Amino acid sequence: MRKATVFLFTLIAASFLATAAFADAPFHIGVATLTVSQAEDTYRGAERLIKEYGDVANGGMIKHVTMPDNFMSEMETTISQIVGLADDPKVKVIVVDDAIPGTTEAFRRVKEKRKDILCFAGEPQEDPNVITSTADFAIGVDNIMRGYLIINTAKKLGAKTFVHISFPRHMSYELLSRRRAIMEQACKDLGLKFAFETAPDPTSDVGVAGAQQFILEKVPAWVQKYGKDSAFFCTNDAQTEPLLKQVAKQGAIFVEPDLPSPLMGYPGAFGIDLKNEAGDWPAIMKKVEKAVIDAGGKGRMGTWPYSYGWSTVCALAEYGKRITEGKAKLYNLKDLWKCYDKYTPGAEWNGAPYYDMAKQMKIKKFVLVYEDTYVFGRGYMGVTKEKVPEKYIKLK
Repeated sequence: MRKATVFLFTLIAASFLATAAFADAPFHIGVATLTVSQAEDTYRGAERLIKEYGDVANGGMIKHVTMPDNFMSEMETTISQIVGLADDPKVKVIVVDDAIPGTTEAFRRVKEKRKDILCFAGEPQEDPNVITSTADFAIGVDNIMRGYLIINTAKKLGAKTFVHISFPRHMSYELLSRRRAIMEQACKDLGLKFAFETAPDPTSDVGVAGAQQFILEKVPAWVQKYGKDSAFFCTNDAQTEPLLKQVAKQGAIFVEPDLPSPLMGYPGAFGIDLKNEAGDWPAIMKKVEKAVIDAGGKGRMGTWPYSYGWSTVCALAEYGKRITEGKAKLYNLKDLWKCYDKYTPGAEWNGAPYYDMAKQMKIKKFVLVYEDTYVFGRGYMGVTKEKVPEKYIKLK
């Protein structure tokens, strides 16, 4: 009986200490991400926030929920997961990243319940004017600038052909379709051949596994068709891992993932165990770089040193926190960059409000960002300092 009493007391004490560590959070921040299988980096970003600010369940500040992998056919589940965060009266900020289809409607319903909640969207998969109709603020990777910059970097790495891999759903998104158009024009201007290859949508009947298998089987034939001096690029996170594996095996080129990160595809493609390096980005980069070089990708494969998805989840939550605390102002980019700097020391970032071609004006609610590209075995490419010709910025 005495042992049982001591054991029970120990459990109660441990629970009390865990709660006390984050007791009485003045407000809560809801964070919705996809699962590890669809977007590991954003999921890990939510884990980083919980580590710093604590889980609501233990008296902390962060409430993390996940959205379904097959989100295109389970949109109501996505919406209900996001809207459910507003049921907590202490929630003052909701961050959704990736802001998959359904986020706009979810934010509309949140605002119907609670106008006081700040709704932030990371990497929206709905067009800028759609997501900003309900979101208070949104951050997207700068696919306008990158449309030129990725091609420019590919040329520096010796690419003669650029192979763009995607599917109809992604090509229906304004920013992704504009980026493709810019990439194609940049290839013409810089002397590269542009090729487009279609792959299955992971949200279709074939699922993630089927879409990944397609890439594994097709890349060798594509390399044979276009040559080893071809740079490959795909628009889907789940397809990045098999693409990296085959690009290295076939000796082709890979500038950076669609949503760049050393965790995006690289660990799985090269069998890298990063458990001991979790959260330590310089250590992660060092280990990934060695694996890539050992696999023959030296000077031909790259990424961003800090995950875009991870960084943006953390920065948006921190931005919302500081705004709520009166330490930052909404739409003030200097305040936003400070939030990025907190989580990505030493990294070079650049960005600006999205320019709406139809309205001929900047949208302050929607900011596009990008980080300098690092090529394994070569180093930083100075991308954030490159001057992008005006013609690409206004290309539809």
